Amino acid sequence: MALTLEQIRSDVADSLGEDPADIPLDENLVDYGLDSVRIMALVERWRRDHGVTAAFVDLAERPAIEAWAPLLGVTP
Repeated sequence: MALTLEQIRSDVADSLGEDPADIPLDENLVDYGLDSVRIMALVERWRRDHGVTAAFVDLAERPAIEAWAPLLGVTP
């Protein structure tokens, strides 16, 4: 199953205990409480469930959903 923008937002929200509607696509997720441990957990989940090959460091450098989408093979 392919990863979607909505799934990324939902998974990020889940890891932060927030509503997906409260997670912006274009803002730095660190400001919302996303830390390196949570990013690593998301990467591992997406590798397992969606075959994502993006590296943790690439996501950590630009922690915004819209920046992650192309790295994760998702068209925004």
